[in-house]
Amino acid sequence: MPKMSLRGVDMETYLEILLRTIFLYIFILIVFRLMGKREVGELSIMDLVVFVLIAECVAFALEDVDSPVFQNIFPIIILLAIQYVNSLFTLKSKKVRDIIDGDPSLIVRDGIIDQKEMRKQRYNLDDLFQQMREERVPSVQKIDYAFLEPSGKLSIFLKSDDPLVLPLIVDGIIIHKHLRLMQKDKTWLLAELNNQGLSERIKDIFYCCYENNELHVQLKTSGNNGA
Repeated sequence: MPKMSLRGVDMETYLEILLRTIFLYIFILIVFRLMGKREVGELSIMDLVVFVLIAECVAFALEDVDSPVFQNIFPIIILLAIQYVNSLFTLKSKKVRDIIDGDPSLIVRDGIIDQKEMRKQRYNLDDLFQQMREERVPSVQKIDYAFLEPSGKLSIFLKSDDPLVLPLIVDGIIIHKHLRLMQKDKTWLLAELNNQGLSERIKDIFYCCYENNELHVQLKTSGNNGA
């Protein structure tokens, strides 16, 4: 059997790398498309873990041209399945979303910095001041609310802005910390719901907030499993 020249072997290897690169590029685009749309700054810890693992799998696939392509993309398919199942659970349950994606932390309230919450989130004053500068906020005293989002972004609401409207019920779950921020409690909320004949239907409430001295309620539809 005639031996292939070194030049021939190199060309064949380069061709294999070229075809693998094109295939993996298209394949990863499809995978990310199926995973849903999120900006980079909004990625959760789970998203970042999955993306890092996918990057490692792609690196192995490009380096090891002797192994079958399907063997390299099989872990990516598994990661896609995990991410898809995870999205179904988080779509249906706010509790699961809070566990996996985390919950916003109130860092500043009415110009007062919550030192305990900052220590809990391992978030220091330099981080706070940097993000204030990025948002062009000159002083902590001008802040009404500042939330540290699970993505690490600081959401700032100034005292001069319109009043912040906080959700009181999400996916049938009462958000007690928002009630405390409004200096209200569950008894007040149930009384307001009772005025609308909804005190016994909390599980059926998709979204509820209190705005302009009025409770606004949106019930779940038959095809709505959460958001």
